[in-house]
Amino acid sequence: MKRVFDIAAAFTGLLFLLPVMIIIAGLIKLDGGSVFFRQERVGLRGTRFKIFKFRSMRVDHSQSGTQVTAESDPRITPLGKLLRRSKLDELPQLFNVLKGEMSIVGPRPEVPRYVAVWPEEDRREILSVRPGITDYATLYYRDEQTVLARSENPEKTYIQDIVPHKLGLYRDYVRDQNLGLDMRLILVTLARMVYRRSRL
Repeated sequence: MKRVFDIAAAFTGLLFLLPVMIIIAGLIKLDGGSVFFRQERVGLRGTRFKIFKFRSMRVDHSQSGTQVTAESDPRITPLGKLLRRSKLDELPQLFNVLKGEMSIVGPRPEVPRYVAVWPEEDRREILSVRPGITDYATLYYRDEQTVLARSENPEKTYIQDIVPHKLGLYRDYVRDQNLGLDMRLILVTLARMVYRRSRL
């Protein structure tokens, strides 16, 4: 039932959002380089896949060791800041949903580097479901980049402070999941894209 819902929701979302996505793609293309950013993430039962996002960083940005991004990161373009703040950079993940790599609602897919620090029990439970575009942690950490920008060591803050809390929220979703909850999380996510002060 969840997979049927995911396909219907992703197809409907792409149908209605296609004009917006075309405009965003055109603006990114004017900046030069590729429209999409693809990055390896860990999905269902540990399967790796490439997540789609609209590119929000300069094409020629230097690679750094960290895979977390603070709001003040100089590699982010002016348009990229707007896309990240509004979460519009996440829209291409609807293609990941159609491909069966993600769900609309589920624990956010993490990069292998950080999944490696998860306790084995958490990996087993959290990766038993498809990762999603939104969930409890997505809503709670909507301003994660701002939090990381205040840290002298964003990666250390992410691993030591944010990851343990996120894992708890991921576990809560896996244990609570049902279609009614998914609908509620989707509505709250959409509301927060428009009204930043919306609450669960």
